[in-house]
Amino acid sequence: MRVFFTGGLGKAGRYAVPYLRAQGHRVLDVDVAHPLQNGGDTLRVDLTDAGHVFNAMTAFGDFADLDDPAQEGPAFDAVVHFAAVPCILQRPDNETYAANVLSTYNVIDAATKLGIKKIIFASSETTYGICFARGDQKPAYIPIDEEHPTIPIDSYAMSKVCNEATARSFQARTGSDIYGLRINNVIEPNEYAENFPAFVADAGLRRRNIFGYIDARDLGQMVDCCLKTDGLGYEVFNVANDDTSVAMQADDIIKTFYAGVPQKSSVTGHQTFYSNAKAKDLVGFAPQHGWRDQVGKAT
Repeated sequence: MRVFFTGGLGKAGRYAVPYLRAQGHRVLDVDVAHPLQNGGDTLRVDLTDAGHVFNAMTAFGDFADLDDPAQEGPAFDAVVHFAAVPCILQRPDNETYAANVLSTYNVIDAATKLGIKKIIFASSETTYGICFARGDQKPAYIPIDEEHPTIPIDSYAMSKVCNEATARSFQARTGSDIYGLRINNVIEPNEYAENFPAFVADAGLRRRNIFGYIDARDLGQMVDCCLKTDGLGYEVFNVANDDTSVAMQADDIIKTFYAGVPQKSSVTGHQTFYSNAKAKDLVGFAPQHGWRDQVGKAT
């Protein structure tokens, strides 16, 4: 597929874009980073400017398109929107909210007006109101699935919940397939050795991430699964590893951190508390990369 990918030079995107290209997709990275940083196939675009977005989405996808100037219809088959202010405490809260909400509106608006029928956008684990909550916020139940209430506490989570409402509205208007990915904490391969020994020693460090994670390489696989799955309309998916990110067993996690929290289904061994069952069932997601064989003294 010909894919218009925003944020391809970010923490998740710089693994997802090469993965998609390896599957045979033609990907244009649309980013605010230097346009030559990714081999000349990155277009510098201000996604908060609707004119920039519409122009970029109707331009040639790459130099090969110059050999087919009579191409009809949109230049792209799909849009993947990962670009965002990625966290609180990086910019003022109002700027984080405004940039994330407006950019998402502009991207989905342009895509649907151009007749692009497959749109995938990055939502977040923060929508459940635990990650950036003040103090110790317990989930309504465990494991957390996509039916869990979304309670945005902070500006970043607010922007992601707003983006989900925006996406649902555009899908209802157009009938396009629009899939939102509620992405668990993204981990790059080098971060296993750097960070996970501390998580083995103190599981509480992972409480805000619901003890879960997703390898950045597997996130690329999830995007590819969504590109290959048609006809679902509007859906949101938790994206996480099958495993937790701590050495502690599930029973001990429940006793220590989730005492009194209702259980919707059983969680045993090192099974994730951030349920990815829907993604596995509906789009065939099958995470491949884990941390236990890369960190000493893991159990």
